[in-house]
Amino acid sequence: MSTTLAAANAATHTVATHFVGWGPGFGWWFLLIPLFWILVFVLIFGIFGRRWHRSAMENGYGPHGRMNPPRQAEVTLAERYAKGDIDEVEYRARLEVLRANAAPPV
Repeated sequence: MSTTLAAANAATHTVATHFVGWGPGFGWWFLLIPLFWILVFVLIFGIFGRRWHRSAMENGYGPHGRMNPPRQAEVTLAERYAKGDIDEVEYRARLEVLRANAAPPV
């Protein structure tokens, strides 16, 4: 009887490990799960990072998050005009000078 139980136990153990996946080749699944999530995060940051970067560059911000000097000068001039420090004629004249002397975009 003990021989029958030992044989049944061995057969059950072999079948269970084969179907459940806890056999000798199971270790590579532990690599696929983190690789999958790493790939998901890389794709998310790749897609949205480009959009955020492109949007920032279109709005006048440089690569380090600082506003480009010509754009900063225009913003300051617009703020002065909005406060009423300068009138429209002076605003347009200074804006024209700023844009004429600004470096061409790269």
